Amino acid sequence: MRGRLTRAVLVFIVLLVLVAAQEVRVQIAQQQSISERPGNPRRSLSNERRGALLDAAGNALALTKGARRIYPAGTALAQLVGYASSQYGESGLESALDSVLAAPLPTSSSMDVASLFRQTGQAANASGGDVVLTLREDIAKAVDDAMPQGIHGAAIVVDPRNGAILAAVNRPTFDPNALAAQWKNLRTNPTSPLLDRAFAGLYPPGSTFKMVTASAALDNGVVVMSDTFTDPGYFAIGNFRVQNDRGEITGTQDLTGAFALSSNVDFAQIGLRLGLDSFYDYLHRFHVGDELEVAAPSSRDEVPAKDTVIPSELAQMSFGQGGLAVTPLRMALVGATIANQGVLMRPQLVKQFRFPSGRLLDVPPAIWERVMSQTTADQVRTMMIAVVRNGTGTAARIAGVTVAGKTGTGTHTGGPPDAWFVCFAPAEHPRLVVAVLVEDAGYGGAVAAPIARGILQAALPMYGK
Repeated sequence: MRGRLTRAVLVFIVLLVLVAAQEVRVQIAQQQSISERPGNPRRSLSNERRGALLDAAGNALALTKGARRIYPAGTALAQLVGYASSQYGESGLESALDSVLAAPLPTSSSMDVASLFRQTGQAANASGGDVVLTLREDIAKAVDDAMPQGIHGAAIVVDPRNGAILAAVNRPTFDPNALAAQWKNLRTNPTSPLLDRAFAGLYPPGSTFKMVTASAALDNGVVVMSDTFTDPGYFAIGNFRVQNDRGEITGTQDLTGAFALSSNVDFAQIGLRLGLDSFYDYLHRFHVGDELEVAAPSSRDEVPAKDTVIPSELAQMSFGQGGLAVTPLRMALVGATIANQGVLMRPQLVKQFRFPSGRLLDVPPAIWERVMSQTTADQVRTMMIAVVRNGTGTAARIAGVTVAGKTGTGTHTGGPPDAWFVCFAPAEHPRLVVAVLVEDAGYGGAVAAPIARGILQAALPMYGK
């Protein structure tokens, strides 16, 4: 009996030692790395002295009042700005920029309680830094007003000249100022209101991707503007048959007509004429499939492996189907490349870091790559103007402003097509690029183009020349 009690006591002691060792490891050896983990809710215990997120004009998008984090833009930038909560952790830019925003937490390299209290007192007097973003609160609110309630989708606004992201608005959305009251519904809602569709949603781009195919074909010299194409309503590739949306027949058109009327039949043939190697070369130039390298959580585009693509899939990819899936931000960057005379700027969200020491660190715009010649970009711009003047995008016309755009209808399994529209204005000297995506909504020219028109009408007067 005594032997069994002795063995039980020894086992109990060993377990206590193991628990104590684990506690020491977590509390001391890993304390700093765990406390600095962006998803750790304990980071937000320092919200009282957390730095602010400011828009490009200096307006606060996230700031602390007392112990409460406040979001003045409300629902308009909820997913992108994100939230910082002692209960629910962090998301969006609040998470991505936490290392600058967060006030330092107390650390301890020993079990000295007095030392721990001294460090806590020091940390209480320390503040986090501020971050100035490229976002514009006024433009974001204009986009929010233009986006209908009840839809699922996103709209993003970019300055093509420097890659500055000015707004990214999602539907559905939520109010980060009422996070606690909404949390249960936000986590279980099948419409995914926490998802940043503008940066992380992946969708077949449909005919908006003809901007890429047309740029590649013209820049590579396999087509010229005067080439003509005949669309009888279908095009056969072996046993596979390409058709237009709604079974349309565009007849015989030059390249501008094929683009403006959005002929899948014509662009399938253009893609095959361009060839697999050249098509993928221009995908790489546009950085389709590459990391977006932007200071916010984002998804990587889905692009079929080149060695798996057969002619029928290449034909489909040429008009934005066949395994392609991209973010609305990606298509905004494609439009911005054409608007910026063939030069792709790196997407930019951060303008300046303001550290507690008073040191400032500016983040200048940067060129990502020259994708095509200026001549090619001008030719594609001309075709995009035709889309809005007399093609599939007439719903985006604005009196007194030349708008260049491209509609898209991205088909997928499980529901109606996604509606797309990508545009920029004024077309002669582009200042704003707008990309609109509405899930399961049908025809891009009927659904997404009017939304983009409303965004441009409201935002252009706000954004200086």
